[in-house]
Amino acid sequence: AAWAEGGNMFATINDPFVEHPAQISVYDVPLDASSFPDTPRLEIELPKDHQNKKINPTNIVWLALNEALFVTFDNGAIRLYDPVTGKELEEIFAHEKKINRVSFNKDKTLFITSSADFTAKLFDAIDLKHMKTYKTDRPVNDAVISETKDHILLGGGQEAMSVTTTAGKVGKFETRFFWLVYEEEFGTVKGHFGPINALDINPNGLSYASGAEDGYVRLHFFDKSYLDMKDPVPEEAEEDFEEEEQQ
Repeated sequence: AAWAEGGNMFATINDPFVEHPAQISVYDVPLDASSFPDTPRLEIELPKDHQNKKINPTNIVWLALNEALFVTFDNGAIRLYDPVTGKELEEIFAHEKKINRVSFNKDKTLFITSSADFTAKLFDAIDLKHMKTYKTDRPVNDAVISETKDHILLGGGQEAMSVTTTAGKVGKFETRFFWLVYEEEFGTVKGHFGPINALDINPNGLSYASGAEDGYVRLHFFDKSYLDMKDPVPEEAEEDFEEEEQQ
């Protein structure tokens, strides 16, 4: 479920069940709770894919100013829907496999998708243009964009069905840190002994939380060396910047 900006609407997604297809439901929220409607204002039936296979929605988000409903699917697709008419506005295929999670930056100009195809991808939220890809050697269950640094945090690990026969080190359940611009990994944080399913960074940039299949939620505080570190700048660009400052 996702609340619209202003709090006067919310939308839900559901998987197909028996003869009921997957659908999006949009509800209006009146000021008087006693007059809350029993049925949604809008129902958008989600059709099967081009091969006539059922597809399940995995995430729903309202875009800025409630202009559209942003929905991800287990076939790697992303669709935009008009929240008034229910019309499909746009569709792109961002991944080869299921999109597990999507996360936007604070002003909803960028978003990052996490997928079972071992990648996370950064997109422009205005035109859905693909910008960066962060590659791993395991399914990515969640990824977040730092608000204070040009960093991406990724979490995931070996699929849950295989965890019982795998040592924690082999399962690779660390949080992985990537440079947002350069798409390169520069660090990991260990701690969990099951796949990481959820990540979020404190808005003040001083800590982050991770939740995993092992049943634990861990709160991590960044040390001074991380908070003080500077992002790498190519030598030529750095020299040009220093020359401009001297002038």
